Amino acid sequence: MKEKPEDRLVDRVGLGVLAAQFPDALVDRVVTETGRREKRTRDLPAALMVRYVVALALFPSDGYDEVMRQVKVADDWLAD
Repeated sequence: MKEKPEDRLVDRVGLGVLAAQFPDALVDRVVTETGRREKRTRDLPAALMVRYVVALALFPSDGYDEVMRQVKVADDWLAD
């Protein structure tokens, strides 16, 4: 099994492009308009899961845990 660096620039750039194409306001609006807004505060909010599903399509050779890690790293990096 090939090891991956903890935080690859290519992951942040790829997910940065994802964030630019699907900004938080758009994702939140779509989640609300489709009636999929969570009723309680969750560890995995609906907007994060939208980004996760799109990221799964962008990184098909990575495992679920690795893709979630990339999404979280990108969210943290973009929040700074």
